[in-house]
Amino acid sequence: MIRINLLPHREEKRKAQQIRFFVVAGVSAATALFVVAVGYSLLEQRIASQEGRNAYLKTEIDRLDKQIAEIEVLRTKRKDLLDRKQVVERLQANRGEMVRMLDQLTRQTPEGIYLLSLKNGAALAGANIPAAKDSTIRLVGRSLSNARISTLMRSLNDSPAFEMPTLVEIKAVKAGDQRLSEFIMDVPLTRTVEDKGEAGKTGKATAPAVAKK
Repeated sequence: MIRINLLPHREEKRKAQQIRFFVVAGVSAATALFVVAVGYSLLEQRIASQEGRNAYLKTEIDRLDKQIAEIEVLRTKRKDLLDRKQVVERLQANRGEMVRMLDQLTRQTPEGIYLLSLKNGAALAGANIPAAKDSTIRLVGRSLSNARISTLMRSLNDSPAFEMPTLVEIKAVKAGDQRLSEFIMDVPLTRTVEDKGEAGKTGKATAPAVAKK
């Protein structure tokens, strides 16, 4: 007996293809969504991990900044202590310098010269003496004549306590009925044995003569 299928088989086939398409599309979409969700989760984990590292680095940087600030404070304190130590050592090394200087100044000052003031200071104006090498005293005084000032300069230059004096200023002044020469003179001190040795090698300069009145 012959059976004839009178059902619309083409429509049934089309419906089955549509169902397969929708199933495949649904599975693909679900797979894509799953992959996206997994990728997003991994990316969030990496971002969180990097943020944790950044926070750790910031904490360490802040700690290092504090340590650097403390080191700078310690360096400043160390420099202050070294400066104080150098001052103390300099005072101990030169504690007899003032006595020697005053003794030599008294011995080398000729008659007819009166010292008005004595100031200590390195690299005074017009002296052209490096402050790092020598200490200088500034003498202010009056003399009966310019020749006595020239004698004073030669005497100081010949003294072991002083180097070549520099005459900064000289002017005529009147004291009562007398006319005197008032002068300002910078005199470097011979402070160390090494400086004396160098002076001995080069030889002391001769004090310039002051014009006689």
